[in-house]
Order: sequence, then C-alpha cells, then structure tokens
Amino acid sequence: MPSDETPERGEREHRPSPIDVHVGARVRLRRTLLGMSQEKLGEALGLTFQQVQKYERGVNRIGASRLFDIARVLDVPISFFFDDMPEGMGAAGGGLRRGVGGLAEAQEGFEDDTLHRRETLELVRAYYRITDPSVRKRVFELIKSLTPSD
Repeated sequence: MPSDETPERGEREHRPSPIDVHVGARVRLRRTLLGMSQEKLGEALGLTFQQVQKYERGVNRIGASRLFDIARVLDVPISFFFDDMPEGMGAAGGGLRRGVGGLAEAQEGFEDDTLHRRETLELVRAYYRITDPSVRKRVFELIKSLTPSD
C-alpha cells in the first residue's frame, strides 16, 4: 500500500460516520423523552453507561442485533433511528439512496435542531406527565396563546 494513503485512511477510521452519529442522536432523543438515564438503558442492554454514551455520540457503531435490542427497550420501531436523516446522508460511499430502488417514500429531514434540545425534551416530558387531559389541554392552549401568530 502506498504510504500517502495511510494518513487519510487513519483519519477516516477515527471519524464517526454521519449515519452513526444520527442513529446515536436518535437513541439519545428517545431515551431522554422516556426520562431514562444512560445507566438504566445500559442495565437493560447489559452494557455500561460509557458504552451507551459512545453509541449516542456515534463513536461506536451500533450493530443490527444491538439496534434491535435498543429498539425493544426504548419501545420504538427500528426505523425510528433513521427518521429525519438529512437528504443524501446515506448516498455517500455506496450507501442506500432515499427513494431510489426502494419502496419507501421520500421524507423531508428537519433542518431545525429545536426538537433535539434538552429544554424541548424536558418540556415534552413534563407536559405528558400531566395526567388530567383537561389540564393538559389548557396548558397546550396557554402555550399556543403566548406564541406570535403567523
């Protein structure tokens, strides 16, 4: 192997794949929405919280069987982890291209990171902890009334 390829290959091996980062972020999103700690998720999977951290950051790739287990513990379909993937992310390097050769419908990705902020996740969790549906509806109407009209 020529020596000029070695540094590029080495750099590529240490850089997380954008797909692994996206899947990890979706694991974190769902775990946080459920109010589950990394430790609790790790216990349910037979892992340390450090391993869960690495998965969530995309540093370590999640294998198919592990992703299946994570989906089961977090009570979501496996497709959840690939939802909202930016257009073209899977097309690089011979990966799958959305809407080409498959039966899946093309989906628009979110450009806004608002849904992934801790504040948003905590607000959603707190909202769904309100057990009385009429109170929850009034809180919802209050929040809507405080926002600027379109």
